[in-house]
Amino acid sequence: MFYFLQTDTLQKVAAAAVPAAPEKISMWSLLEKGGWIMYPLYLLLVIAIFVFVERLLAIRRASRIEGNFMSIIRDNIMTGNVAAARNLARNTNNPVARMIDKGIQRIGKPIDAIEKSMENVGKLEMYNMERNLNILSLVAGIAPMFGFLGTIVGMVQLFYGIASTGEYTLNTIAGGIYTKMITSATGLIIGLIAYVGHNYLSTQIDKTANKMEASSAEFIDILQEPTR
Repeated sequence: MFYFLQTDTLQKVAAAAVPAAPEKISMWSLLEKGGWIMYPLYLLLVIAIFVFVERLLAIRRASRIEGNFMSIIRDNIMTGNVAAARNLARNTNNPVARMIDKGIQRIGKPIDAIEKSMENVGKLEMYNMERNLNILSLVAGIAPMFGFLGTIVGMVQLFYGIASTGEYTLNTIAGGIYTKMITSATGLIIGLIAYVGHNYLSTQIDKTANKMEASSAEFIDILQEPTR
């Protein structure tokens, strides 16, 4: 009997000596611990994703240019078929075609006037492509601030509770701090997503702008070619 009691006691001591496995927590449960400040952060994330997808699709449509577009324009203008060239440009839905269409409308005027007209159209097309990009820049700036604000509010609540109750054990403080840091981490991640998305879209716009400039220069060369 004594042997069994001794064995049972040793087993309990051994079990107590083994550290308990850390409690696993899901990502969603972790995010819920961030408090009410997480809802504005969720809204900022949705806005950033929506703006990024909408602008990405618009920029891709704008940058889609047929490889033989300028060749057909050149052939029509060189053969004197200006109407066909303008009809092609007018029925092609991209910034380059709209610039070329404006240039064709100004054929017969001085080259400087044609370039100015095409440049004005190009500026308008650039504005249309860059529209709402400032929203991504705004999200990239304010999301981390919201996160830090949530952490500060949480820390104030934590230390106020400690001061009120007098409970300042290590577990209480550590548990409170890590849950309050969730908002900062979330805000930084959302800000990083918006920042990367903004830079990626800006790069795509720059590529499209280069295509527009190259096509504009080629069109001016076409107009000047017969006079060389």
